[in-house]
Amino acid sequence: MLSRRHLRVKVMQALFAYQRSEGAELAVGEKLLNHSLTKVYDLYIHQLSLLTEVHSFAKRQIEDGKAKRMPTEQELSPNTRFIENRVLVQLENHPQLEKHIAARRINWAEHSELIRRIFTAFKESSGYQDYMNGEVPTYKDERRIIYKLYEDFLVENEHLQSIFEEKSMLWMNDFEQVSDLVVRTISDFKKDIEFGGTLTPMYKDEEEDRAFVKDLFRKTATNNIEYQDMIEAKLVNWDLDRIASTDILLMKMAVSEFINISSIPTKVTMNEYIEISKEYSTPKSKMFINGILDKILAELKEQGKVKKMGKGLIGN
Repeated sequence: MLSRRHLRVKVMQALFAYQRSEGAELAVGEKLLNHSLTKVYDLYIHQLSLLTEVHSFAKRQIEDGKAKRMPTEQELSPNTRFIENRVLVQLENHPQLEKHIAARRINWAEHSELIRRIFTAFKESSGYQDYMNGEVPTYKDERRIIYKLYEDFLVENEHLQSIFEEKSMLWMNDFEQVSDLVVRTISDFKKDIEFGGTLTPMYKDEEEDRAFVKDLFRKTATNNIEYQDMIEAKLVNWDLDRIASTDILLMKMAVSEFINISSIPTKVTMNEYIEISKEYSTPKSKMFINGILDKILAELKEQGKVKKMGKGLIGN
C-alpha cells in the first residue's frame, strides 16, 4: 500500500506542476494528482505480471523442448523445480491479479525476446543453479529465489526500465516504492492460504488516505500566499529567492498539515517533511526546514491555530 510519505511526495509533485501552470484550475490539478496515484498501482500490477510472464516463459520452454522431433534426455526429463515454485504458481493463478491484468490489458508478447534474455541470464546465475540442484526447497526458499529473480534481473534491467518509462513518464519516480510493494507482497504470501493471500491494496484506508491527499493538496494550493508569508517572516538573513523551491514547498505543506490535518501529530509532520527533504532537496535542507518549522509551529500554537483531535493528539 502507499505510505503516507509516498502520498506526501505525490502531492508535492502535483503542487509543483500546478504552480508552474499559470491559470490552471484547482480541479484539474487534483485530477492529475489522482491520476498519478492510480499510475503507481498500475506499475505495481505490471511488475507482478512480469513475474508471471517469466514463469510462463519457463513453462513454454520446457514444453517446446519435449515437443522437439529429437529431444535430448534432459529435455524429456527436465528439472521442473522452478515452474513448480509454489509462490509463482499462486501468483500466476491469483484471481485478483488476473482481474487487474485483464482490466489494464497487460500483454508482454511484443517483448518476448527480452523475457527470453532475462530468463536465460537468470538460469545461468549461481542462485538459480543452487535452487534447482540443491535440497528440496522450503516455501521460504521458493520465496527467496523469487526475490533473486525480481531484484537482480527485473528491477535492475535497463531495457525494462526503458519500457516502463515509455509506458508512463510518471513511473520512473515511483520505481523504488513500487519495488518495495512487490517484495512486501511476496513476503506476505503463505503456503497454506489459497493463492498465497491478497494482493497489497493501494491504500491502507482508502477513505482516510484519499481525504488526506485531497485536503493537503487543496489547502496548500489555496493558502499558498499566506503560508509563504509565514515562512518569509521567519527568515533571518535569508533572501527567499536563494532558498530551494523544494524547501519552500515542503514547508508550506507542513504548515498546511499543522493547521488543517487534525489527526496527525505535529512531530510526525515535522519528521516526515525533514525525511522527504533528504531525498528531494539539498544536504542542508533538513536543518533549515526544521529550524523554520519550529518557529512557525510555536507561533501557530500561541495563536490557537493548531488543533489536534483524537487520543493522545491534544497538545501535539
